[in-house]
Amino acid sequence: MAKIIGFPDKGSDQRGFEQLLQPHVDHLYRLAYRFAGNRPDAEDLVQDLMIKIYPRREELDQVENLRPWLVRVMYNLFIDGKRRQSRSPIHLTVDNTPDYEGSDPLDYLESEHRGPEEETARHLYNGHMVRTFDQLSNDHRMVLSLHDIEGYTLEEMTAILDCPIGTLKSRLHRARARFRDLLKTSLNEPHSD
Repeated sequence: MAKIIGFPDKGSDQRGFEQLLQPHVDHLYRLAYRFAGNRPDAEDLVQDLMIKIYPRREELDQVENLRPWLVRVMYNLFIDGKRRQSRSPIHLTVDNTPDYEGSDPLDYLESEHRGPEEETARHLYNGHMVRTFDQLSNDHRMVLSLHDIEGYTLEEMTAILDCPIGTLKSRLHRARARFRDLLKTSLNEPHSD
């Protein structure tokens, strides 16, 4: 279970902030992982969300449906990050071999505890499904994640994604069709495992 790590000032405001958001952190992390596709970016996305909303913590009690509102803010942060990344002239890539020089080798050790992404992957019963899902565009992954995996209604998704219900229906239809086509192709290909 993910936990909010405290801010430097341990006042009652901060404890109230933690108590208000703690029930939503696992859900937010699962969605962030689906949006970003990897653990470090998902963690950064949830952290960016907490940093963004912390100064407005007094207003959070007045939000009628907190979870969809949090997802909306996180989605906007994700889209803004993607836009910034696409405009950046430099794109860093990381290979799978850790460079221990100048860094702490403990940072590269895997945790013995399963995180939300491992739990989610366990529930996606087939490796083909996971690989196929990762091949979808961000928009397709977004609508499938919110509607088919997390169970948001189309009405809730209109508030989160800020687009008309008709657009969401067509995106969902196209995402499902694309997923189905990719999965068929993946299952028909010979694998060299």
